[in-house]
Amino acid sequence: MAATMKDIARRTGLGLATISSYFNGGNVREKNRIKIEEAIEELHYEVNEVARGLKTNATRTIGVVIPELDQIFCTQIIIGIEDILRSHGYATIVCDCRTDKKREKDAVDFLMRKRVDGIISMPVDETGSHLKSFYKTGKPVVLIDRKIPGISSDCVLVDNEKAAERAVDLLFEKGHRNIGLIGGPREIYTAQERLRGYCNAHKKRSIPVQESLVYHGDYTMQGGVRALEDLVKRNPHMTAVFVVNYEMTMGAVIGVNELGIKIPRELSLVGFDNREFARACSPRLTIVTQPTQQIARRAAEIMLERLDAGNGVEERNYITEKLQTEIELGKSVRDIREI
Repeated sequence: MAATMKDIARRTGLGLATISSYFNGGNVREKNRIKIEEAIEELHYEVNEVARGLKTNATRTIGVVIPELDQIFCTQIIIGIEDILRSHGYATIVCDCRTDKKREKDAVDFLMRKRVDGIISMPVDETGSHLKSFYKTGKPVVLIDRKIPGISSDCVLVDNEKAAERAVDLLFEKGHRNIGLIGGPREIYTAQERLRGYCNAHKKRSIPVQESLVYHGDYTMQGGVRALEDLVKRNPHMTAVFVVNYEMTMGAVIGVNELGIKIPRELSLVGFDNREFARACSPRLTIVTQPTQQIARRAAEIMLERLDAGNGVEERNYITEKLQTEIELGKSVRDIREI
């Protein structure tokens, strides 16, 4: 016969309230936690998660919806979120929507049917319509990397505008004036922010932005190849390029190699993310690095805070955290001030 919580109580000498608190993630004294875990092992006790979920209206699972599982930025954040949530007794269900709005809506509907306790989302649908039904449940939603205009929610963001401005500032400081931008899709929040930063760097120097130097890419490696080739073809006077995400940075490097362009002698390049790839390039790339561990940690912490508080949507004072990036210098930017 399967062991019960009463069996654990008899074995440990602890009250049912203490044992119930342990199983539901509450605060339990360390010595009592050790007793309970020893009894669980000795009695081969198995938690009936379905029954517990029906009783407490909590499944201790969090849904994570991301646009592309094969993007290293997404993968690193998922790993960080899972580690923190697991340490607090929560499991995660990760859904990859392949940057498709319908898949994203289907993913959220699936997570609702699984009765997840909250959702962490890197949204694709800029209207947020995929999350509206979930918001009505009163359960917490934490957005990462992207904000949805007009929708109140906790957000963990990167200061993308300042990141792009600093990257372009670096190129201006090295004497470059005809600087290409391989940007992201026009409708994506991060792409809009990074385009604004590119424009800000020009504006404060009273240098007009040339439309021919701006390419709106698709955040894919092949898109980066196409963008680099197009910019070079349209702008023979271009001396530098700034690329706004990792996949397109890889594509831009492939494009440079296929065209036989020498970095930085013929073209300077500033990329985005992935120190390992930057180190593998010759010459080593100068890149903007995002604080992926901080993003993951804060997203998980905010989710846990909301779950502990158990507040309804209408009672929340929403948190927006904007984290800073860094520029990691390589040897892919040439100083042309004296040429």
